Amino acid sequence: MPIINPSTSAHTERVNNLMDHVLRPPSYGWKCPENQLIIPSSRQLLKEFTSRLNVFRTRKNWLAFMGWSKVILLTPCLFIFLFQYFNFYLLGIAFIYSMIVMGTHGTIWYHRYCTHNAYTFRNKFWRFVTRNLTIRIIPEEIYVISHHVHHAKSDEPGDPYNATAGFLYCFLADVNHQPIAHDLTEAEYGRVCKLMDHTGVSSNTYQQYQRWGSIANPVRTIAGSLLNWAFWAVVFYLIGGPGLVFTLFGAAGFWAIGVRTFNYEGHGKGKDKHREGSDFNRKDLSINQIWPGYVAGEWHNNHHLFPSSARSGFLSYQIDLAWCYIRFMNIIGAVSAYQDSKKLFLLKYRQPYLESKKGQ
Repeated sequence: MPIINPSTSAHTERVNNLMDHVLRPPSYGWKCPENQLIIPSSRQLLKEFTSRLNVFRTRKNWLAFMGWSKVILLTPCLFIFLFQYFNFYLLGIAFIYSMIVMGTHGTIWYHRYCTHNAYTFRNKFWRFVTRNLTIRIIPEEIYVISHHVHHAKSDEPGDPYNATAGFLYCFLADVNHQPIAHDLTEAEYGRVCKLMDHTGVSSNTYQQYQRWGSIANPVRTIAGSLLNWAFWAVVFYLIGGPGLVFTLFGAAGFWAIGVRTFNYEGHGKGKDKHREGSDFNRKDLSINQIWPGYVAGEWHNNHHLFPSSARSGFLSYQIDLAWCYIRFMNIIGAVSAYQDSKKLFLLKYRQPYLESKKGQ
């Protein structure tokens, strides 16, 4: 009988279960010894939030700090629009930009491309264009790695935005639960970087990761955001003057707050709200919602059925603007390949459901 070295066995288990520890655990933990989800109090969540934004405590908090610094910088733009430039014409533009343009871009870029690699760009130019189609707010690293964990542990302990733990648990997740762990081995860090390779984000070396606690390099990340903001400020100014600048930057800030509420709503606020004939995935609490579906192509239950599909609006009424963009880019040659699971969805789920109803 072979002798198993306990340390070797533990190392093997750690490698095989990277999703269990790739994220930095909160001080209150993911689960109790009985494997039940720990639901922290609002005070615990806010204490964790302020601690993880404190760059004076550790420079490794820089990425979360940068994310919320952008929100704070955009907030005055919203108030300047409301109290100095407000009119219903600009309000309509703000609505379209925040709800549809920013929302759809989030689905196109962060969700379907960066996380699930559902389509392939012809070259780096088109990837760069798509990445910068809107005002850049969310760091790719914060979204992508944690979203892989979300799919691996959906609505289970360890899910970084587990809706069953409440609204605030989800709303503050980008700081409290989504940053990567600071103690990854060099081999683990290499595996994590591979999840980001196709996004165009230049990864830190392992030594830089140990210093900064992130895949993204702070200099390149901050410089890229500044250039993106400067570009769009100039474009908006040339189109509509300072009023349009403050309107759209304020609208982007509004979206940045609103998007943090999505996963709580998109998973039924932690309750089973599945609807017959609409939500075919019953392995988690994800649901299809009309509003996120129409404005951002986010048919969430469909997406959880087929995460790698470039289209998630499978039924006739499920408009999918993100898919429209991807398909258009394919037609003009900017996207060279994509995955479309609509036919498989209809064959495996929709048709059997309709046939079962005929017999009733």
